[in-house]
Amino acid sequence: MNAPQLRPAAGPGLLGDTVARDYSHKLRLFNAYAEPELRQAIAALDLQPGMRVLDAGCGTGEALGWLAARVGHAGMVVGLDLASAHTSAARTCAPRDAWIMQANLLMAPLARETFDLVWSVNTVNHLRDPEQGVRALAALLRPGGRIALGQSSLLPDMYFAWDSRLERVTNEAVRQYYRDRYGLHERDLAAVRSLVGLLRRSGLRNVAVRTCLIERVAPVSAADEAYLVEAIFRGSWGERLRPYLSDGDYAALVRLCDPEHPDFALRRPDFHFLQSFTLAVGAI
Repeated sequence: MNAPQLRPAAGPGLLGDTVARDYSHKLRLFNAYAEPELRQAIAALDLQPGMRVLDAGCGTGEALGWLAARVGHAGMVVGLDLASAHTSAARTCAPRDAWIMQANLLMAPLARETFDLVWSVNTVNHLRDPEQGVRALAALLRPGGRIALGQSSLLPDMYFAWDSRLERVTNEAVRQYYRDRYGLHERDLAAVRSLVGLLRRSGLRNVAVRTCLIERVAPVSAADEAYLVEAIFRGSWGERLRPYLSDGDYAALVRLCDPEHPDFALRRPDFHFLQSFTLAVGAI
């Protein structure tokens, strides 16, 4: 297969994604935090040496090495992402023989019926039309090939086991922030939960789904703390939630999220965090 010519990307995605959008730091944090569970999900796919795998929405590329280890030197692993910052980051950690390309998955410059598996995690929820995206990816599969769609947090995350009310209003504030920022309706944010229906509507068969819990308790590892503090406490919450919370709730949240405060959540002996990861797999 010759090196493809890349095509220009289409307009912004549902969550504002463009070629210039950069989630690199957050993606690295998530992959380091969730690596054990993501590796287990890949192992369950029973990939064989010599298979060809596409990581659609490869981000910073950590999964490319995990996939390559399963298909061996006789196999092939390709990473595709819309953002130039992501593909640049992926090239620094992916196996030397992996192909990394910047492209829109809706117009992937790849031959039809090329891959045995398309692996795509936390990606279809960024598309304005997820079904169109799945159909485009399905066209790249060999007969009998599979699509594995992974999505974190289909179930509400549990951050503060001791204060479910504050946890609830914080999660609601995040959703309202995204609705206001991108002009979305609640159904736009909830649609990704229907991974099974999405695969079936897109013509996939033998659809199977499995959800695992990413579960952490105090004391947490350095990778877990980095993800929770930087990606969640600061990146997803922080100052931008102030307009969506009462003064009291915002002040309580700030105390729990501040590593220098005595109430810092991750130092509590009862800290117990749960996040779901769902993998839906269908075949053509």
